[in-house]
Amino acid sequence: MAWIRRGEGMIGLGCYACTNVSGPAEADAWWTTLVGGLEPTSSVSGVAGTGPLAFGSFAFDPDHTRAVSRLIVPRVIIGRRQGQAWLTVLGDAALELPEPGPALRPPQGVRVELDEAGQARWQRRVAEAVHRIEINGLEKVVLARAVTVRAEEAIDVRHLVDTLARDYSSCWTYSVDGLVGASPEMLIRRERGLATSRILAGTIRRTGSDETDLKLAGALARSSKNLAEHELAVQSVAEALAPLCSGMNVPESPYVLELPNVLHLATDVTAVAHKRASALRLAAALHPSAAVCGTPTSVARAAIAELEGLDRGRYSGPVGWIDARGDGEWAIALRCGVVSPDNPSEMRLFAGCGIVEGSNPDEELAETKAKLVPMVSALLG
Repeated sequence: MAWIRRGEGMIGLGCYACTNVSGPAEADAWWTTLVGGLEPTSSVSGVAGTGPLAFGSFAFDPDHTRAVSRLIVPRVIIGRRQGQAWLTVLGDAALELPEPGPALRPPQGVRVELDEAGQARWQRRVAEAVHRIEINGLEKVVLARAVTVRAEEAIDVRHLVDTLARDYSSCWTYSVDGLVGASPEMLIRRERGLATSRILAGTIRRTGSDETDLKLAGALARSSKNLAEHELAVQSVAEALAPLCSGMNVPESPYVLELPNVLHLATDVTAVAHKRASALRLAAALHPSAAVCGTPTSVARAAIAELEGLDRGRYSGPVGWIDARGDGEWAIALRCGVVSPDNPSEMRLFAGCGIVEGSNPDEELAETKAKLVPMVSALLG
């Protein structure tokens, strides 16, 4: 397991304990009970992630998936944050660190399935979503699609983590139970009582030209369609956090977040979390946000189940970690893929778009292709 950003984070080895859960709330209850039974451990003072911790990933919609949500407590945790490194070991057995594995190996003979008929079907679903927005009170719905990738041999997940962490260093690179990606969107971070959520909604593909990208950033910041979509996402996060936090700060306008492949409208919401509101409890309250579901939530969720024609699994669900103090980071599982549990040489990659009034199916398809770039590039080298 891995969680890396800007060269820092944690690696988990082995399994001390794990559980399958319905969602973050059930995971929080299990983790609280488990931590209560552990003997106190030494930790680096003031550094989140030291001591026992659990990695986890959760399905977007547990009622419409075959995917399993799981919380995993590694036996060995190697971490580095704020210039300090540490090793945590759980259990009484003598520690035997694993032998070094083989050298990182890029996937061989990678083939990306180009399903033109599937793309056309997805565009028709976008058009239907726009129609429903116009007639039945649905304000926004997020529709995703999947692409299958096959290689000649088992895909080395370590290579993907290494590549994503290098090429997308400002994102949160993760690997949990076969789910691998580099997310630009932090659902919730809790550290020493401060809760932070980064909301992304409104996207445009970069061209590679600094001058052109600067103009695109300006156009994105003035786009009424993208600003409306972004406002819905920010509002959903603020409303969900309010019962569990105080002193909330919601910026009046978003900024443009620059990533290597795309530009996003972004807003960072901060607040003081209530003492008993752990990172997992906050994640449970926030998921699913309008950024990955839509508005109103119940209507959008029903529309996704009916229109999308896809088992999202853990794509767009919370992915991250929590420590014994309740601090942690839970990103939204975006820019990701899932290694097939039945065939380690196969992955499904996911990308989605927020559909609002005036959305254009051709433009939304182009946006999904831009969002697939990080994983496709990591696989193709």
